[in-house]
Amino acid sequence: MQCLNTSRVSTVHLPFVKASNSKANSSILQTRTRTQRSSDAYAVDDGYGDGAENSVVTLPLPSHVKSITSTSNPFVKHCLKLRSCSSYRHNHGSVLVVGTTPIREIYRFQEQMQERPTTIECLLLLDKAEIPAELEGYPIRVVHVSSVVLKKLSGLQSAESIEAMALMRIPSTFQILDGNQQEGDCHRWFPSLHRILVLDGIQDPGNLGTLLRSAMAFRWDGVFLLPGCCDPFNEKAIRASRAASFQLPVVSGTWIHLEALRKKFRMKILAGHPASDEKLKPVSSISQDLANSLADTPLFMVLGSEGSGLSEQTRKFSELVRIPMTGKFESLNVSVAGGIFLYMLQPENHRFS
Repeated sequence: MQCLNTSRVSTVHLPFVKASNSKANSSILQTRTRTQRSSDAYAVDDGYGDGAENSVVTLPLPSHVKSITSTSNPFVKHCLKLRSCSSYRHNHGSVLVVGTTPIREIYRFQEQMQERPTTIECLLLLDKAEIPAELEGYPIRVVHVSSVVLKKLSGLQSAESIEAMALMRIPSTFQILDGNQQEGDCHRWFPSLHRILVLDGIQDPGNLGTLLRSAMAFRWDGVFLLPGCCDPFNEKAIRASRAASFQLPVVSGTWIHLEALRKKFRMKILAGHPASDEKLKPVSSISQDLANSLADTPLFMVLGSEGSGLSEQTRKFSELVRIPMTGKFESLNVSVAGGIFLYMLQPENHRFS
């Protein structure tokens, strides 16, 4: 269960920490952290309330520890809370990634990058399991755990297929913007701004994760999270996205920040809406001709939640578009509709490359 949405996280983005423990490059955000970390220690709360408020104690994981067999181990409790509580994750700057597949996806992606946005703090392997081939040669700390511990940490009813999980840093490509960000900083929020997916109050982690995965698949440049969205590092969101939140630039902010980007880079804003509403404004149908006309236009594509739909600000400042349907259904699931919009509006030169 989420403790807080990303829009409520009080601790801003923590910087990427390299394996050598060298100082990270300065971020556009003012970094705050309540703990000092070493290679042999993890700082965790002394209670199970909101991690941002409790006092912090250091629970050591000595370098000689090679295996954990008890679910009552303090380090296991730390990992469990990282998995279940958004504020705790962002306070510590760490995420528990469950399963070999998403870990592989992250490292395959990082092999293509000049600077790696994240790193593994600790790799947890099932007893007698081997290190995934993609991770061989990396200076990664490995701790073997019993099947009971692995199942507890996974949070899955059936964990037979799980042999590995990793404690990873929240990537440097994720940023939470606050009121101190200036318009002059907005060019640093995304490396490229031709196509940005904007999510408006998407609270379901499965939908949010699926949309991140689709944005990655269709080569969009990043994702902007408006208030009310769930944490992209929620365990269900990570599973649904296949760890796309570690690969795409993701920025959490408000309409003030979005408007700064729009003005600075003259971006067009489209928003998905199921049908025409004369009281609101006209709604255009997405088509190949419309997509072609926007091929060279920097674009925001906004999608709202299934329950509340688009926020008032989104409806006010966006051009509304719909997916034409011949059936009797009024609308599609937001992740399905989003996949269609993302495909139709992806850069023309990337469509079949």
